[in-house]
Amino acid sequence: MLGLVVNPVAGVGGPAGLGGSDGVAVQASAAERGAQPRAGERARLALELVREATGGPLEVLTAAGPMGEDAVLAAGLVPRIVMRPGAATGPADTVSAVRALTDAGAGLVLFAGGDGTARDVATALDARRDEGGARVAALGIPAGVKMYSPVFAVSPRAAGALAAAWLDGGLPVEEREVLDLDEDELRRGRVEPRLHAAMPVPVRPGRTQARKAATPVSEAAAVAAAVDGALRLLQPGVRYLLGPGGTTAELARRLGVPKTRLGVDVVLDGRLLRAAASEAELVEEIAAGPARAVVSIIGGQGFLLGRGNQQLSARVLRALGAEPLLVVAPEQKLVELGGRPLLVDTGDPGVDRGLAGFVRVVTGPGTSSIYPVNAPDAEASPVSRTEGEGHAP
Repeated sequence: MLGLVVNPVAGVGGPAGLGGSDGVAVQASAAERGAQPRAGERARLALELVREATGGPLEVLTAAGPMGEDAVLAAGLVPRIVMRPGAATGPADTVSAVRALTDAGAGLVLFAGGDGTARDVATALDARRDEGGARVAALGIPAGVKMYSPVFAVSPRAAGALAAAWLDGGLPVEEREVLDLDEDELRRGRVEPRLHAAMPVPVRPGRTQARKAATPVSEAAAVAAAVDGALRLLQPGVRYLLGPGGTTAELARRLGVPKTRLGVDVVLDGRLLRAAASEAELVEEIAAGPARAVVSIIGGQGFLLGRGNQQLSARVLRALGAEPLLVVAPEQKLVELGGRPLLVDTGDPGVDRGLAGFVRVVTGPGTSSIYPVNAPDAEASPVSRTEGEGHAP
């Protein structure tokens, strides 16, 4: 059977420019900045595709209310409640919910959240395994801020397609790493993903995301070359929204302005206008004059949007207009993708379709690559039996 658990507060810190959602104080700050929960909505998108693929009122094991029941009902499926959380949910509730799902017979646990939620799911699955329980697979519906672990689908509907194929017995299952960052350390500029666990995950190339690849020290010169190319393209009078990442941090350094490690910072003619801007603040800046977002590529995964830079939301991209992105990256990041396309996951299929096609990636002074971009959530459909290999456990 299929199980679902939703972390109701996952991702709320992203559009608010807070770099994560862990902790009551961060969640309260996100609410003050107007951030809205989105994990339940992304879970609904995944389950709708499951419903389309199975063609019937499938029963889904889940937790009550916003931890799963609401999404199951919204997707037109039938919830079977196996756990009722308290009024305020936390990591312990996720662990308890997953234990209840597996005890009730779930063979695949879908979870909506980020890397922190993945850790909680792995904790529950490891405890079950230690007790001699059957091997249970899990798959993440991407709904957090940071998602470095290769245990997530590339989009909510891709998660639904994978789950549908798993239910049909048509996907292999692999042990995948669960990585996470200490958000407090991250806000102090220390980006050190750590391995916390492993979990069995149904996989399909192009549907299950890859692990984030680190940029080797030897590539520092390549980053500098890409930044040199970007500097030549910056125009006076244009606000540049500098997204997170090492490449954009180097660009800020060369411009002589401070850069927040996790934030989207607004720069105009060599001046910092806003640091760690929220989605709403970015919209305000765009309304004040010409603007463009500067983003890089998550190495190994290929994401341009939707992983760690949710401030650059569909609303912001629509406001930016016809050419919203200036993409800057070392050539090696494209080589590492092995021909796989770049990915966008804003949560708005219409905006994602508009970004799909091809994009110019600045790789050096006078050099660039025209590279394909896919919108997986706008394209995801059920995986056929002939596409998969092996069988679900």
